Parts: sequence; structure tokens; C-alpha cells
Amino acid sequence: MSMQLRNARLCLDCEEVHDSQQCPLCASETFVFITRWVPAPERRQKPRTGLPPPSPETLDNYRELLDGQESPGWRLVKRGALGLALFGVAGWMWRRNSRSDQPGAGATDDREGNE
Repeated sequence: MSMQLRNARLCLDCEEVHDSQQCPLCASETFVFITRWVPAPERRQKPRTGLPPPSPETLDNYRELLDGQESPGWRLVKRGALGLALFGVAGWMWRRNSRSDQPGAGATDDREGNE
């Protein structure tokens, strides 16, 4: 039975070293990781063997895709949102101007009740 250092736990009740959620001896869930006192070496010091490192051409292609032209769909969405915002501001300004042009929209006339 083997155990990795980064998974090893010390039970604070019975001082058993284990790697499960509960201590196998006393069933306590009170523990601390051993890596608190014993640092685990970094696992990624060696390159991964499953994937080869990307070539400079591949990296350049990814950069072009990320920095390149936007898709036509996003361009349409952005233009539509901008158009809606412009119509909203124009409508707000039009309603604001039409209210201020109406007679009686301002202060009320008190002369009617004083005669």
C-alpha cells in the first residue's frame, strides 16, 4: 500500500497517518496534512510526457485567432446593441424636450383661485 505525501494526513486524536477523510483507527475527522511540516516537491518540474510542447507556428496561429478579426455574428450583436442604445437615448431626449415644450408643464398658475 502506497501513499503520496501531498495526500498524507495526520490524525490529531490518535496520531495515525492516513489518506482518507476519516481516520481508519479512531474514525476521527480531525486531521492536518503532513505537507504542513514536510514540503512536497513540485510535480511539474519535468515536462509532461503525454503532450509534446507546442511549436512556435502553433502558438502564432493561436495568437492570430485570439487577436484577429471578430466573427460576423459578434460584430452584428455589437452593432445591434449600439443601435438600441442610440435609439434609447434619442427617445429619452425627445420625451424630455416634448415635456418642456408643453404649456403648463412647468409651474402651476395660482391666479385661478385668487379672483
